[in-house]
Amino acid sequence: IAVATHPEGDLAVSGIVGAAGLVPTLSAIKAGKDIALANKETMVMAGELIQKEAVHHGVRILPVDSEHSAVFQALVGHRREDVKRIILTASGGPFLDVPLSKRRRVTPQEAIRHPNWNMGAKISVDSATLMNKGLEVIEARWLFDLPPDRIDVLIHRQSIIHSMVEYVDGSVIAQMGIPDMRCPIAYALNYPKRLPLNLKPLDLAEVGTLTFMKPNLRQFPCLELAYEALRTGGTMSAALNAANEEAVSAFLKEEIGFLDIPKVIEKTVEAYQPQKVTNLEDVLHADEWARKKAREYVKSRSTAVGALP
Repeated sequence: IAVATHPEGDLAVSGIVGAAGLVPTLSAIKAGKDIALANKETMVMAGELIQKEAVHHGVRILPVDSEHSAVFQALVGHRREDVKRIILTASGGPFLDVPLSKRRRVTPQEAIRHPNWNMGAKISVDSATLMNKGLEVIEARWLFDLPPDRIDVLIHRQSIIHSMVEYVDGSVIAQMGIPDMRCPIAYALNYPKRLPLNLKPLDLAEVGTLTFMKPNLRQFPCLELAYEALRTGGTMSAALNAANEEAVSAFLKEEIGFLDIPKVIEKTVEAYQPQKVTNLEDVLHADEWARKKAREYVKSRSTAVGALP
């Protein structure tokens, strides 16, 4: 918090993984710092509260996630009332073409091998379950003030188009580039200027083909769980995020199987009664409750991999 609110800083980079980023980010906003937001959980847990504080303190929130940076860039110069929907792209992770039956024995080492991006263990597992994209849907709702039925997801294996914005006249503006996080990071840190980067240029002739497909919600139930939490509203997204963090942590410790992750999350949110978000304490209470409940489900699981009912 001391770093996030340092009096000599003009912009705070929110890059802490998970729910731990919420309080420092909110503190930076209250201190009048612009935010370069890489920590999606801040918006997932308390998006409405964060946006109210940002407006109150005259703070800009600049997205660092490649998908939200892409949407942000595709919106520049256009009227928000002309936006029909936004389309977030997803690589599909390492198991897109792996039959559901074979995912039962997936190991943590296999789950963290992302095909296109070099990321940490937690976010790599989230990408493998598509929960990462679900969290990004919730983040997009608050960053761009759009309801969930105007935020779509497409599987795009090549990770060249990072997201798209469709306008009411049928025009679709896509932001493209190589899959390298230095691009959106530099854009957020230097906005509205662009910093010259010595990166490999995008060669579409070399890429050859760009493919798209709708996500299979039966194979990736975490994405639908995120949409359901967003539609429910209140503190449900905070509970969803907490349950996911606990489930992923348990999987990385080999306490549960890969297919148990959405089961732990689903059981937790089904048992939770969401409340209206009126302050930070409401969000933190939801986080604490869901973590405890998720850990109970992890402990009560069968010793057989994937045996949660």
